[in-house]
Amino acid sequence: MVDERVKKLAHGLINYSVKLKENENVLISLNGKDTLDLGKELIKEAYRVKARPFVRISDENITNAIIKGGNKEVFNMMREEELSQMKKMDAYIAVRASENITNAINISSDQMALYEKECQEDVLNERVDNTKWVILRYPNGSMAQLAQMNTEEFEDFYFNVCNLDYEKMNNAMDALKDLMTRTDKVHIVGPGTDLSFSIKGMGAIKCAGECNIPDGEVYTAPIRDSVNGKISYNAVSTYRNTSFSDIVLEFKDGKIINATANNTKKINEILDTDKGARYIGE
Repeated sequence: MVDERVKKLAHGLINYSVKLKENENVLISLNGKDTLDLGKELIKEAYRVKARPFVRISDENITNAIIKGGNKEVFNMMREEELSQMKKMDAYIAVRASENITNAINISSDQMALYEKECQEDVLNERVDNTKWVILRYPNGSMAQLAQMNTEEFEDFYFNVCNLDYEKMNNAMDALKDLMTRTDKVHIVGPGTDLSFSIKGMGAIKCAGECNIPDGEVYTAPIRDSVNGKISYNAVSTYRNTSFSDIVLEFKDGKIINATANNTKKINEILDTDKGARYIGE
């Protein structure tokens, strides 16, 4: 018996997030065995609206093995095949359920960067620019551990958030969007944080479940050289299989002049990836 919450999530993803229509093609990308129940419901829901579902099922351990041993030629062939399929799609839904967020930790940064550039970059651009798309992770034991909750409690939390009435939320965001659009100076103060910047003329965008689930932010960006001060983060963030905590970034005229974390050396290597990486917006 399929959890009714899974059916509700599938209905929302198809009918609200990507607004799938009759005769449209949708690529459903499933990573991890825990995503399969939702995948089946997405297929059923796509057929209900008389659309055409196509499915890619992957396993992170297999994918990591390909990345670790692959080269430019292999990655280019993969890109051609994936890009050809993506160009035929009207919509894209990706569901991820990693069993271990550190599974790719033995892949070098250079090798991962090669894979992303030679295989994924063009496919990603095609998907973002030319399809209706939504991305989400699916609750499992690994995700519950990151939240420091047991799996059942985390599933309840997850579905309560992911099955919100996002259309209603979208309407409720208008007042905040209007305020941010009219705002010039922003000053954020909190434990370990005293950051100021300007958002004058930058505009504001509502995020209400159309590209990411869960969702609920209204975002903008600072004028780059207006950012000054310090910001501290109290949540763990994982990037390329490294988990960072106790992150503190100090800005002067839009540039990160000092960065510390539980792994200060690694976070500075990431920020120094290219000449402009320490600047806001690059």
